[in-house]
Amino acid sequence: MDKLLAMLKTHEGLRLTLYKCPAGKWTIGYGRNLEDRGISEDEAQLFLENDVKYFYTQLEKFPAFHKCNEARQIVLVNMAFNLGIEGLRNFKMMWAAISLENWQGASIQMLRSKWAGQVGNRATELAEIMRTGVI
Repeated sequence: MDKLLAMLKTHEGLRLTLYKCPAGKWTIGYGRNLEDRGISEDEAQLFLENDVKYFYTQLEKFPAFHKCNEARQIVLVNMAFNLGIEGLRNFKMMWAAISLENWQGASIQMLRSKWAGQVGNRATELAEIMRTGVI
């Protein structure tokens, strides 16, 4: 198996972003044809876990993140997963409220955002957790 894996790595090459293979199929990694094969549920779970770890690591760089209990940190990671770090960084009034431990204010800012209109019940649920600190 090791020889085959080494050979495939050499022949396919590693691409960490989407690309079109010579057959015109969206591909990633060592030649994974996403159009015909997709990914397995286990692979999707691994992606999800890696993404959550990534967003926790990124958010730990925000001083206000450390003022939040676990439930509120979960809200912020959930939002970062949806918006990206830069998108979440743009919630300046929410971050200001979090810095002051003004949970009601942070919740209100979440609900006043364009994002809240786009994600509907997700925003309502997360804003309530931010307000109460309870999941």
